[in-house]
Amino acid sequence: MRPLALTMGEPAGIGPEATLKVWLDREALNLPPFFVIGNPGHLASLAADMGWNAPITVIEDPSEALQHFTNALPVLPIELGQRPIPGKPTAKNATAVRRAIEIAVDFASDGKAAAVVTNPINKQVLNEAGFGFPGHTEFLAFLSGIETPPVMMLACPALRVVPVTIHVSLREAIETLTTPMIVETARITADALHRDFGIDAPRLAVAGLNPHAGEGGHMGKEDADIVAPAIARLRALGIDANGPLPSDTMFHARAREGYDAAICMYHDQALIPIKTIDFDHGVNVTLGLPFVRTSPDHGTAFDIAGTGAANPASLAEALHMAADMAARRNAT
Repeated sequence: MRPLALTMGEPAGIGPEATLKVWLDREALNLPPFFVIGNPGHLASLAADMGWNAPITVIEDPSEALQHFTNALPVLPIELGQRPIPGKPTAKNATAVRRAIEIAVDFASDGKAAAVVTNPINKQVLNEAGFGFPGHTEFLAFLSGIETPPVMMLACPALRVVPVTIHVSLREAIETLTTPMIVETARITADALHRDFGIDAPRLAVAGLNPHAGEGGHMGKEDADIVAPAIARLRALGIDANGPLPSDTMFHARAREGYDAAICMYHDQALIPIKTIDFDHGVNVTLGLPFVRTSPDHGTAFDIAGTGAANPASLAEALHMAADMAARRNAT
């Protein structure tokens, strides 16, 4: 059995607090063993400020996490550039945030960690320090050396959604959307649903780009010219893909019974429905990587950082999903 590698994320956000909370509730949540790549002093100080009895154990290797997890939170130490102040991020800690992700990927790639789970980062602070990536998804793809673009899935018990274009403006999403992009995204999604989620014959619902999926060309020709040909190619590959479907009728309860994942054309088309349906339990999953990676589907929440109000439910779901996906992948 291998532990999960959990990155600290933005130290001034709610990630450290959520991490402590899930460890404190580890037995009730039946959590898989994990270790944190973060700063032991920071976590211990935060626990003390909150009045939580959360002993910290410093480890040097992931294998040590299994023997300590029951009685203490295992932390593989990383040095911070400055003492974090809740709600007040600084670029001085950007190097540590980035380094924690790199270490987690190394452990997963070497087989020392079962999967990578990442706490939320703040893109603005990282970019000020020269990060150069739109988000976790793109950085993980870079570290993995994969040739195909990364695929981001958001998943909760009631819905899985995958945006074809991710962290770009709506204008750029429309301008850059192509049939091959849709085909590749859907193909990677179908493969992941089969390999990592245990679905024998995945069913994909493909959203149209325009209102009413273009209304026969009266509301835009992209659905007929770009989306429909992609669906035809997917079916030719043996993938059960249906669409293009009007996105305003795809996400009610009865519609969701007809597919295993929704392929959406742009970021908000995918994220608005899942965050509306289940804001607290959504999980961000990067598909197409050589290792399993999940993350809570929320941000750093600087406005409540350090108050004890952070909801750890999404992080708990991310840990469970990572362990389940890794177990299925290893079984194949």
